[in-house]
Amino acid sequence: MSSKSNLKINIKKIDAIIVVVLIIIAGLVLIKAGYIFPFQEDTFEPEPDDEIKPTPPPPPTPPESITMGYMRAVSPEDEGVHFDKINICREWWYFSAVFDENSDLNGWVVSISFNHMARGDLIGTSKPDLLVITLHGPNGEEYGGMINKERGLGIIKQPTLKANSPGVNIRYEDSWAEGQSPEWHVHVEDNEIDNNHDIIIDLTYFAPFEPVWTIGDKAFEISSSNLASYIFTGCKVNGKVIIDNQEYLVNGTGHHEHSWSPNMVSRGLINGWDWSHIILENGWNIYYANYYPVPQFVSSLSSKINPYGSLILTTDEGNTITILDNINPEITKSNDEIFPFVKIPLEIDVNAKAGLSQPLLSTYNIEFNINIKSENSYDKIWKFPTYVGMSVGRSSVSGTIGWTDNDGYHELELNGIGTQWNMRALL
Repeated sequence: MSSKSNLKINIKKIDAIIVVVLIIIAGLVLIKAGYIFPFQEDTFEPEPDDEIKPTPPPPPTPPESITMGYMRAVSPEDEGVHFDKINICREWWYFSAVFDENSDLNGWVVSISFNHMARGDLIGTSKPDLLVITLHGPNGEEYGGMINKERGLGIIKQPTLKANSPGVNIRYEDSWAEGQSPEWHVHVEDNEIDNNHDIIIDLTYFAPFEPVWTIGDKAFEISSSNLASYIFTGCKVNGKVIIDNQEYLVNGTGHHEHSWSPNMVSRGLINGWDWSHIILENGWNIYYANYYPVPQFVSSLSSKINPYGSLILTTDEGNTITILDNINPEITKSNDEIFPFVKIPLEIDVNAKAGLSQPLLSTYNIEFNINIKSENSYDKIWKFPTYVGMSVGRSSVSGTIGWTDNDGYHELELNGIGTQWNMRALL
């Protein structure tokens, strides 16, 4: 190879080295000037506000009642029909719900009930089969109502309300409910109930936990008992509501109750009741029921006479329950007299404590005080010769609960929405 060729190669190498050196120098100058930055592995330096904070302890919950397994067991036979027995004259299946923020009808409540009434409950009507379908909104919206129809003698005429066993299997014309614990489906159509609107409701109820017997229990083979009642509370509810062809998707928390009673429990023994299912803002559920045996016209103190009342609280959709059966209600506001000396309550103060059936719970000194205030309701009055008044609707609830445990004294404020059903009879 000639010397000229070698010289050219060496010059090219020198030029390449010079170019590389110039690039490095330029890069260092740019870095120094802050135009470019050397590669650094990403690191996260938490800001003071981003520092992990300790999880706050859960809010305190009241002590729970001790219940035996048989007190929370329901069979398909229990869920089925009982009025087909000659000594049982009254039976109802009740479904209610409060719709939540995930619904098109946030804050609305629904009440549905299939009632096989005793023939003497609605004297003079000859129509003891009762259906209740009501919807009430937070701004005074009201749809539905109730209707009672004839009960045939089977061969001559079929009854309006029909029921079978096992499980829930009931039908009232185009309305029906069916299923077995833990899930039921309810479909109702108002037909003649609301002459101003067309209503169709389709809801699925799912009970996450076992029921509670409010009257009787499985220890006494309640499925063959003549007097019994159980509730599923904290049910998950979803489905749709159609009002005048407008469809609304709904979700919420619901309640399912099933009760039956014998011929000996006549209207003369039960002259009224106050009933409520409540969903609190903190997710707790409350069931409240109280029955009155003395007509209001006999004594103005009838609201304080409590032959059988119960208040059941659950903080976790029904897994644990707190039973307070020392109930002292005070009716603080009523509507106009529906009959002489007979009024439907508009506002009730309820004080509840642990009773004799819960001796261990009494050691916690639980004090429960709530105000149940009717906001809007559907009222039905049967006048002469029946003299019965009913009110079904939406209520607001406020109050407190307090108790003492190893951590000291606790008191919590309670606020929520409820469904309510009040009944009063003159005799």
